[in-house]
Amino acid sequence: MHMTTPTPTSIDSSSTTARMRWHVVAESDWLAAALAWVNRAAAAAIAAREEFHLVLAGGGTPETLYRALAGQAHDWARWHIWFGDERCLPRSDPQRNSQMAASAWLDRVAIPASQIHIIPAELGAEAAATAYARELSGGATFDLVLLGLGQDGHTASLFPDHNWGNDNVTPDAMAVLNAPKPPSQRVTLSARRLSQTHQVLYLIRGIDKRDALTRWRDGAAIPAAAVQPDCGVDLLIDMNACPPGEPK
Repeated sequence: MHMTTPTPTSIDSSSTTARMRWHVVAESDWLAAALAWVNRAAAAAIAAREEFHLVLAGGGTPETLYRALAGQAHDWARWHIWFGDERCLPRSDPQRNSQMAASAWLDRVAIPASQIHIIPAELGAEAAATAYARELSGGATFDLVLLGLGQDGHTASLFPDHNWGNDNVTPDAMAVLNAPKPPSQRVTLSARRLSQTHQVLYLIRGIDKRDALTRWRDGAAIPAAAVQPDCGVDLLIDMNACPPGEPK
C-alpha cells in the first residue's frame, strides 16, 4: 500500500466532465443546500435499505455542515459513518478529521459508536491503511460520499503526482507517506473505493477554489476527477468559487 507511483493512473477527462452536475448557489444559501442534500440522501437510503452509509470529508468547509447536522432530528441508529481520509496523528489530536467531526457533530448525536468507523491513523499510514481496507472489504456500496476540492485539485488525500488508486487492483484504503501538505503521512480511500457509491457530492466554497474548478471543467487530469462513480458526481458550488462564464 506504499504510494510510490510518481504518475497518476490515466483518466478519461471527457467522460468525467460529461458526468459533472453543477449546482451553483449564493454563498448565503450554500449551507442550507448542503444540509438539504444530506437529509434527502439519508431519507432515501433508509427508505430503500434501512441504513445510511455516509463518507465524511475533512476541512473547514464540511465542518459547517457537520455543526448544522448536530441540530437535526434523525433516526441516528441507522446512520453509519466512514471517513474519506485521515492524518496520521494521535487519536485525540484536534487536527484529525475524526476529532473535528466528533467535536462538531458525532459526539452530540446518538449514532452508535460501533457505526462510526474511524481510521486508526495513529498506527502509522501503512498499518492503518491495511486495517481500514480490511474493515471496508466486502462492505456495501456507500450511499453518499462527501468530498472537498483543494486548490491543487486534490480530494481526500489523493494528491497531484501520486497514485490515486483508480484501477481495479488498488486496495480500498491506501497509505500516503509523502503528502505535499503536513502531516506527510496519511491514509486515504482510493478513488476506486470512493466511486463505489450511490452519490458523490463535492462541497466547494470560496474564491480560492476557482482555479482548480476551472481546470477540472476544462478536462485537466486532477485528482478530484479520478472519482468516477457510475452515477456521476454533483458539485455544490457557491458563487465565489464559480469560474467565469458559468451560469450563476
